[in-house]
Amino acid sequence: MGARQSSARSQDKGPKGMVLLGGRQKFSPWDDALLSGKDPRSLLQRGMRHVSFSLVTKGMTDIPDFLWGLSEVQKLNLSHNQLRLLPPEVGKLTRLVVLNLCGNRLKSLPREISLLKSLKVLFVNMNCLTEVPAELSACQSLEVLSLSHNCLSQLPASLAGLPRLRKLNLSDNSFAHIPICVFSLKELDFLHVGSNRLENIAESIQCLVSLQIFIAERNNIHSFPRSLCLLTSLELLNLNNNDIQTLPDELYLLCRLARIAWNPMDKGLHISHNPLSKPLPELVEGGLEMLFSYLKDKKHT
Repeated sequence: MGARQSSARSQDKGPKGMVLLGGRQKFSPWDDALLSGKDPRSLLQRGMRHVSFSLVTKGMTDIPDFLWGLSEVQKLNLSHNQLRLLPPEVGKLTRLVVLNLCGNRLKSLPREISLLKSLKVLFVNMNCLTEVPAELSACQSLEVLSLSHNCLSQLPASLAGLPRLRKLNLSDNSFAHIPICVFSLKELDFLHVGSNRLENIAESIQCLVSLQIFIAERNNIHSFPRSLCLLTSLELLNLNNNDIQTLPDELYLLCRLARIAWNPMDKGLHISHNPLSKPLPELVEGGLEMLFSYLKDKKHT
């Protein structure tokens, strides 16, 4: 019995997931490497496609200097820490393809981010950003950019020069209008501007001819622009929780919208929680086919 109790105690978990072995703490691989003076390269994860390094939820306020010597890193995850500064040394990691800085306290990004020529995915959501460096436009390989849940009200005009950007998340910020540079991103197929301070959607939205998903929920948008109806690739259009009263007669042109959608994850037209004028609420309840038919007849009468 005593042996079994001793064995059970040896597997008890201590604080922050550390395992207690015979009354001694077994540190995480990262902590163990630092304490023993091991080569940090031993912590690199070498997958089939990328070399990865992760320091998630470590409570870090500063990034350890050894990281800047790991030039082979392609995927770097520093999310959910307490970082207030991303040092300019990040520019040394020139092979980075994915950089995750989500859930920190960053107010800005260094200009040296422009040196990350291979960067395809950048997550800086859930931080305290008040600006985005114009130099980010030098990351010509960038395809995915998430800036949601920050304190942004504008973007630099230079971001119009990101030729491969396909997915952009600007939700939960302080934008009063969609930044002009966004309308130059011809490859964009996903745009999320929900939970901002938008009162309208500029006619220039029609320039985003590749757009398949457009989310502008939880704003104060007063009208549904006809120019949106020219984006015939749209499969999900979410305008829930706005101040829209009428719908354009040309709405039926959005032939890839499969249904009136109620679940946030479903494709289709999301138009609930708007003060739609009669008879639109009843038509919406009747489904997209009924709504389209009414608007098409209305246009030709």
